[in-house]
Amino acid sequence: MKAIVPIHNAVNERAWSEIVKWEAGRGGETCGGLKLVNFKGRPNDMSPKARVMTLLGYSAPFDRHDWIVDRCGTHIRYVIDFYTGRGAGASSNNVSFYLDVRPALDNWEGVKMRFGMAFRDLFATRNSGT
Repeated sequence: MKAIVPIHNAVNERAWSEIVKWEAGRGGETCGGLKLVNFKGRPNDMSPKARVMTLLGYSAPFDRHDWIVDRCGTHIRYVIDFYTGRGAGASSNNVSFYLDVRPALDNWEGVKMRFGMAFRDLFATRNSGT
């Protein structure tokens, strides 16, 4: 159990840091910062994105959480899919994981955030090659 608690804490810290990246510049700092309102583990519910990626041949996530964050009175739900990373096989002593953290597409704010990030990434990639 002593080994599990630090790993669990590290995973949660990484998830929170990814949420903070998504929330950067969206005004949460004006009211004292983001607040975690609720979280729910949903290990038996595959997110739509995870389902599609699995159908395309990628590994399925081993867990899923939904976190609800309060940004100055606006609640944003984040979907977090947890994947086993490389080098984390049964014979490995290293713990490796990958988190896919993103706003849920269940409201207009989440849709705007996801499309905005996609366009930003697309143009950043194009501009870095010139």
